[in-house]
Amino acid sequence: MSKSLTKLTITEWRLFRREPAAMMFGLAMPIVLLVILGSIPSFRKHQANLGGQRVIDLYVPIVIGMGLATLCLLLLPGAMATYREKGVLRRMSTTPVPPSRLLLARMLIDFPLALIVMILAVLIGVVAFGTKVPHQPVGFLIALVLTTLATQALGLIIAAVARTEGMGRGLGMILYYPMLFCAGVWVPRADMPHVLRRITEFTPMGSGVQALQDSIAGHWPAASQLGILVGFIVVAGALAARLFRWE
Repeated sequence: MSKSLTKLTITEWRLFRREPAAMMFGLAMPIVLLVILGSIPSFRKHQANLGGQRVIDLYVPIVIGMGLATLCLLLLPGAMATYREKGVLRRMSTTPVPPSRLLLARMLIDFPLALIVMILAVLIGVVAFGTKVPHQPVGFLIALVLTTLATQALGLIIAAVARTEGMGRGLGMILYYPMLFCAGVWVPRADMPHVLRRITEFTPMGSGVQALQDSIAGHWPAASQLGILVGFIVVAGALAARLFRWE
């Protein structure tokens, strides 16, 4: 990691820590949802229509996806748009720092937070509700990293063009709720009609959550799921870098 990237990342982390409400929203909300759902007795019963799984088993990867969507589609664009609105980016444009390095620094902030959400969701699920530890841990981590990067890439497109904080969060909302649906927050993907489930697979949340669920069950994530995630990373990431404006 270059010296300038290290300094940028440290600065971004310090700025992010000054917004405890945003941090709690990104980290606590998914975990609270998991605890609430796990407290529903029927969600802890095995369901024949879910292949013998319990509803709470499905929600561990779903709340991980929810945490990623919150961090990458709401908090990230809002923060970057705030910098642009307050003239921080304009001042940075006079330095040798390229836009791609600033975007990368912000992405590096989200990785530890994504790991915290993942650890808390898995730990609470296992200890409190008897969910499974991922039986394919390597595939699980690969799916987590790719899902994080793909969701970040979408958030960075908004961050690249939003002129104000309100605009950044508004555009983020337009993607946020559809992504939550694709992840299965309201209707678990296993309960979706086949056609709808297939459509959601072509989104970062749909493919990512399914890859996490497969890894928990002991299966290696499907190549199609990983390919879709990589495709979003490459295409959306390149588009974000191309569209980025300092002002």
